[in-house]
Amino acid sequence: MKKSAADRILMFLKMRGEATSLLISEELSITKEGARKHLLNLAQEGLIQPTVKSEGVGRPSTYYTLTEKGLAQFPDTHAEITVQLLKSVKNLLGENALDLLISDREKNTHDRYEKALAKTKNLEQRLEVLVVARSKEGYMAEWKKEGKDYFLIENHCPICAAATECQGFCRAELSNFQSLLGKEYTVERVDHIISGGQRCVYKISQ
Repeated sequence: MKKSAADRILMFLKMRGEATSLLISEELSITKEGARKHLLNLAQEGLIQPTVKSEGVGRPSTYYTLTEKGLAQFPDTHAEITVQLLKSVKNLLGENALDLLISDREKNTHDRYEKALAKTKNLEQRLEVLVVARSKEGYMAEWKKEGKDYFLIENHCPICAAATECQGFCRAELSNFQSLLGKEYTVERVDHIISGGQRCVYKISQ
């Protein structure tokens, strides 16, 4: 089903973090007036908020970002029941059982990705395969290169509530990326949704 312009704007802001009305109109191929109208409506609904930034010479620019209500349009998968189950495991079986659960998930995820990466020949191919796999799982993933470094970016976390309750999930994912991308690379998380970031960003360098 074709998404409305408003839905596309919300998705674009989720992916970019922030954007001006001009950038939105250009990226989504809609008129400037159309973009401003949709942004006004979204702001009135409490889904986005404007921030005026001074950028040196000339008029200040207005950037739009998602509010908490706007971010809630990209829901955490089965958040409430997942958190309840994690708390029950911790209360009934202890921290060790929770660690075993996360380790098992980490191994299963690693094995699945490793199989998908079997025919890749370089880092960029591995990143492309991971981006496809992660996006299918709801992470809205992408990668880019800046200078000599690569960045794996996840614009959404479909297990955010679970990861907030137990950050072992985040440690496991970082460990998997390090293992899957190769020992010749260093993988570090430089932005983190759980810590208040707009997205999770992993820097890959040699």
